[in-house]
Amino acid sequence: MKEKLEQIKEKALSQIQDCDSAEKLNEIKVSILGKKGELTDLLKGMRDVAPQERPKVGQMVNEARAEIEKVLEESKARIEKAVREARMKTEIIDVTLPASKTELGHRHPNTIALEEVERIFVGMGYEVVEGPEVEKDYYNFEALNIPADHPAKDEQDTFYVASAVGDILLRTQTSGVQVHEMEKGKLPIRMIAPGRVFRSDEVDATHSPSFHQVEGLVIDKHITFADLKGTLAEFARALFGEETKVKFRPHHFPFTEPSAEMDVTCFKCGGKGCRFCKGSGWIEILGCGMVHPYVLEMSSIDPEEYTGFAFGMGLERIALLKYEIDDMRLLYENDIRFLRQF
Repeated sequence: MKEKLEQIKEKALSQIQDCDSAEKLNEIKVSILGKKGELTDLLKGMRDVAPQERPKVGQMVNEARAEIEKVLEESKARIEKAVREARMKTEIIDVTLPASKTELGHRHPNTIALEEVERIFVGMGYEVVEGPEVEKDYYNFEALNIPADHPAKDEQDTFYVASAVGDILLRTQTSGVQVHEMEKGKLPIRMIAPGRVFRSDEVDATHSPSFHQVEGLVIDKHITFADLKGTLAEFARALFGEETKVKFRPHHFPFTEPSAEMDVTCFKCGGKGCRFCKGSGWIEILGCGMVHPYVLEMSSIDPEEYTGFAFGMGLERIALLKYEIDDMRLLYENDIRFLRQF
């Protein structure tokens, strides 16, 4: 058995030394050390060895195995080094090529417009408050003086979420955030509520089923329409320029009384009339009004002691007007050629 062991070892070492590829080296390893390899077959013959000789023979087999495995590892390292060196000779890196540049992104035009609106109102002492996009029907409609049979509810074509009571929906306006704040009872309130809203609108140049609103609310003692007009006039001048004038037109909103829509002088032509303002010299930008006494009562605020005003604007409309974009869809398509302009 000793002679046979020496023969197997010499044969293996010779084959390993002559090997020049990783595949052949693996074949040699399997043929010698594998489950059906020569060294394994030799160990099966240990039962024919005298019991007193078995420890000695076993030690010889282990030493032969260790030597073969050592030479296998050395040959593997030698072959891998040769392959690596050959690859380096063929795969030459051209250090004269320009390096790839990492492009840094920047804020979306919607974000730029929102940050400017927030900056203006925060500068006037307002707080920025956010709320849930999935809202209860009560906060989205009823608490804003829009009962179940009110026409304004049908106009908004609400996206309802399946629930046992059927009163969960994707909010159609951020006014619900104002109700949550009023219910806290921490008066006075000066806040704006920016956020995404959802309505069942067709996608076109001026509509989208998902867009953003910025709504504001002030509740305090002795608040009048004059406060509303002065606040929004100051906002318009800060956003569109010091020469901007405002005009209020009577309107109807269920949660305000009186209600109005506010126009600003066209910042393109200065109010003279142009293509941008369709010759009128004015551009509509938001709706507003004094908070309805019933809305105050539903939030446990005494309308005899407190009054307030509210306003709301579409963020996308502000961005479209400010940056003279003629198609709302451009804000959502993520075309890098468009976004690079801001």
